[in-house]
Amino acid sequence: MRIGQGIDIHRFSEDPHRPLVLGGVVIEGARGLGGHSDADAVCHALSDAVLGAVGLGDLGRHFPDTDPVWEGANSVGLLTEVVRMARDQGYGCVNADCTVVADAPRLAPYTQAMIDTLSAVLGAPVSVKATRAEGLGALGRAEGIACVAIVLLEQL
Repeated sequence: MRIGQGIDIHRFSEDPHRPLVLGGVVIEGARGLGGHSDADAVCHALSDAVLGAVGLGDLGRHFPDTDPVWEGANSVGLLTEVVRMARDQGYGCVNADCTVVADAPRLAPYTQAMIDTLSAVLGAPVSVKATRAEGLGALGRAEGIACVAIVLLEQL
C-alpha cells in the first residue's frame, strides 16, 4: 500500500470569460482560476497525490507550465495520464479524499458531479468536500481556491 498527498492553489483569473473548472466540472457563473492549464485545483492536487504515492515527483515535473503543449490543457486528461503512470509502476487507486477550500463560490451543488468524474478516472471511490476559510487570509478574501487531496494506492 502507498499513500500520497497533494496540495494545489490558484488565484482567480483576471479574464472574465475564463470558466471555473474543479474536479472536471464547470462551475456555472463563477470566475475562473488563473493558470497554464485549465487551472483545475482539485485535479492538480489529486494528480500530485497519486504521483507522490508512487515516487514520481509532482505534476510540474511531468507537465511543466513552461511548455506550450500544456497551455489550456484539460486537467482531467492530465489526471488520467497520471493514473496510467501509477498503473505502469504497478499501483492502482483504492480511494481518494479531496477538500476544497473556497469562500466563494458555493460548491455543494457541484460536489456529486466532481465525485462521479474523479471516481471514473481513478477507478475507485473519491470523496470531495468543500470548506470555507471563514474570511482568513487570501482564501478567506476569496482571492483564489485551494485543494488538499490524499490517495491510497495498492500494488496490483
